[in-house]
Amino acid sequence: MSEPKAPTAAPGDTYKGWLFKWTNYIKGYQRRWFVLSNGLLSYYRTQAEMGHTCRGTINLATANIAVEDSCNFVISNGGAQTYHLKASSEVERQRWITALELAKAKAVRMQAESDDSGDECPTTPPAAGQGSRNSEVQSTLRTLGSKVEDLSTCNDLIAKHGSALQRSLSELEGIKLGGETSDKIRQVTERATLFRITSNAMINACRDFLALAQAHSKRWQKALQAEREQRVRLEETLEQLAKQHNHLERAFRGATVLAAPPSNPATDSKGSGKGDASDDEENEFFDACEEVQEFITVPADPKYHRSGSNISGISSEMGMDDGTTSLDEQSLASNPESPQSHELEPVRKRRTRIPDKPNYSLNLWSIMKNCIGKELSKIPMPVNFNEPISMLQRLSEDLEYSELLDRAAKCQSSLEQLCYVAAFTISSYSTTVHRTGKPFNPLLGETFELDRLQESGYRSLCEQVSHHPPAAAHHAISVRGWTLRQEITVASKFRGKYLSIMPLGSIHCIFEKSNNHYSWKKVTTTVHNIIVGKLWIDQSGEIDVINHRTGDRCHLKFAPYSYFSRDVARKVTGVVTDKDGKAHYVLSGTWDEKMEFSRVMQSSRGGEDGAEGRQKTVYQTLKARELWRKNPLPEGAETMYYFSSLALTLNEPEDGVAPTDSRRRPDQRLMEQGLWDEANAEKQRLEEKQRSVRREREREAARLASTSEDGIPQDNYKALWFERQEDHGMGEPMHIYKGGYWEAKEQNNWDACPDIF
Repeated sequence: MSEPKAPTAAPGDTYKGWLFKWTNYIKGYQRRWFVLSNGLLSYYRTQAEMGHTCRGTINLATANIAVEDSCNFVISNGGAQTYHLKASSEVERQRWITALELAKAKAVRMQAESDDSGDECPTTPPAAGQGSRNSEVQSTLRTLGSKVEDLSTCNDLIAKHGSALQRSLSELEGIKLGGETSDKIRQVTERATLFRITSNAMINACRDFLALAQAHSKRWQKALQAEREQRVRLEETLEQLAKQHNHLERAFRGATVLAAPPSNPATDSKGSGKGDASDDEENEFFDACEEVQEFITVPADPKYHRSGSNISGISSEMGMDDGTTSLDEQSLASNPESPQSHELEPVRKRRTRIPDKPNYSLNLWSIMKNCIGKELSKIPMPVNFNEPISMLQRLSEDLEYSELLDRAAKCQSSLEQLCYVAAFTISSYSTTVHRTGKPFNPLLGETFELDRLQESGYRSLCEQVSHHPPAAAHHAISVRGWTLRQEITVASKFRGKYLSIMPLGSIHCIFEKSNNHYSWKKVTTTVHNIIVGKLWIDQSGEIDVINHRTGDRCHLKFAPYSYFSRDVARKVTGVVTDKDGKAHYVLSGTWDEKMEFSRVMQSSRGGEDGAEGRQKTVYQTLKARELWRKNPLPEGAETMYYFSSLALTLNEPEDGVAPTDSRRRPDQRLMEQGLWDEANAEKQRLEEKQRSVRREREREAARLASTSEDGIPQDNYKALWFERQEDHGMGEPMHIYKGGYWEAKEQNNWDACPDIF
């Protein structure tokens, strides 16, 4: 790279030259072309970009200029913008500092003059009084100007007479007492008198100026405030216009279209990830690293925004679900349930608090230093890192927003239904944003029931069906027409700085009325700052929610957090497409707060030879509507493990549950009560009991193998309420609920339950 040439002064007080600008920790300092003009410092990648693409601008009128060392200096406007710059030499840095300081002083003067001139005009002057108000302002300005001139003249006279008086006094000190004494004293007296007269005139002028300023100050303050508010509104409008211009420019200059997910999502995500990285490196727009948006949404043509009577016609043109009733925007946005049967009997009052979490300290590194790279489920962990619920209860928390599935069951269109199922998928992560505690690993055969038939119309049952690898089966059925089942195996690895939790297995949701069968998988959860710093959780990856009956698909992308990204944290975007790949809805939001959806009216693709070298899809959509919003946490949640209202009730003791239910687990109950030492002792007892049962089961398996034909030991453990089906219709084996639990509860017959506690 050639040495940057010295900055040059151009006509019109413009200063140009090369400087090195700090971009990020990956790229460091990058060479940029800077232009200083009219109190604004702008920069470009190259000189050729000056005509069309400005990378950033900072106003020196409100900026601070600080020198760091011989070549480095910083320009900041109070936090919104900060440029860390480096010159090639100390001489060049000094040239830039001088030019910047002069430009800043001039910009401050220009801004002050602009504020003063802006005060001349009222914010909303009446047309009839425009001339009279202008003449009044001009008259006031002339009066103030004359007073300022008087002050200036008096200042000159005071300086002149003061110097003469000083000389006379000096001469008086040097003369001898004699005949000249009286003349000198007379001269001093005359000059002192002149000085007093001039001083009195200046004082009177100052008094007049002050009185006039006080008389008009309130009016000027109001006018100045109005001008500032108007300027803020104009700046906000300009910022919005600039963003829209940037979006449109980038859209029509091209980028990558959001491709339909292939049959092998794992392979596709790896391949596409490499391609994205290379394109970002070559065609990056901002200096900071950021997630490239996969598509762009713009408002649809106003002709689509019609009354409800026209929506069905539009939907039929868009090919909505085989001619069934199309989306009603209002009903989709809000569709509350009002079950009448629940009014016949009082709803059980659930608890709203649990004991506060004790403040116990523990050296995490002493436990985790020998666990790097190991499977976390095989590491004995004290309850200090846990929260007082089990993984089965945590899995049941997915149903906190079951009303989304209730609304989905009432949809007439499968594409509408898919929007709600996708929102339900995202909502299951909203409870994890502050939940840094680890749930208890369930014991083999442990169960958990969640009976919310009275409150929400569903029943749920979980069972730990395998210990190594740990696997839990879940089945929920609702009287409102849906069934949810899943089998989740959690693989976790400790990497030193962070902990990765990879859920394996799939989730299935079947709707009784339409017979639509949806399936999806979970994304990776990462716990950061394991050793040093405050723990925080992030979700990243991609999810494909597939309707196996119609072929509809929703592709969701959970953007990983990046310090350099300009996007909102925890962002989730998605597109709902039919079996032909045609987009019908766009989803956007965050997994910890809310999701919105917009119906696609029209889509277009950018050119392949765009400025970014990629191709994007531009979706014209109707106005976005809220699809899901997170419920607020209960009061005092920070002292109760950040549990949601549902989570607070999960471990509440209930009569009639199975002996294997997580509510009956003693170590978990002791921890909830704040008795952590006793809980750790009980946890070790339960784990040793489980190991002895497993050893006995292995001996029995070996004995049976010795008498079998193949001689291979087989694990003879079978789940109690679930059975494994090798092919349940979706091409993968999983445990399916075989029935009998709720009947056993009604009869209070738990003879088949093992003794695990």
